[in-house]
Amino acid sequence: MQHPQRPDITGKTVFFTIRLKDRTSDLLTREITTLRHIVSETRRIRPFQIDAWVVLPDHMHCVWTLPDGDGDHVHRWRMIKGRFGRTVALNPENGLSPTHKFGLFNRKLREFRIETQWDWEAAVTYCWNDPVKHGLAETPGDWPYSSWHRDHLRDVTVKPAEEGFGLMAS
Repeated sequence: MQHPQRPDITGKTVFFTIRLKDRTSDLLTREITTLRHIVSETRRIRPFQIDAWVVLPDHMHCVWTLPDGDGDHVHRWRMIKGRFGRTVALNPENGLSPTHKFGLFNRKLREFRIETQWDWEAAVTYCWNDPVKHGLAETPGDWPYSSWHRDHLRDVTVKPAEEGFGLMAS
């Protein structure tokens, strides 16, 4: 079977959407401390910059900038998804069987290479506004699991993006 060739994203900025298989689950927000720890550990081992990130109950969006000379986002996501699955499967309160650790996330991740300032602003704005779109918050600042808070404190602002970034709709 021939695999589609991935574009070269070495040192580039990329928007990702990662979904749980169970779209009714709230596992990502319920286990937010675990997820944050695993992302932090992954960044320690395989560095990348987080430009934006939002975690919703059943999916997350993020914008990463990879280091120059390194385009291996696939290995980073394997680390995050695998460690998260193994860790939350150990907690009996989650009601997951040990075999669930291998199947929490959709295998496919959506990725969109950021090529322009407009792409970047649209992707970051999409992350910030997704909880509002899903009716989880009235404003981006009301949702606790978003880089909006970090960026707002650093006075990072972007212009409102048009709906053109809807190709990442969740």
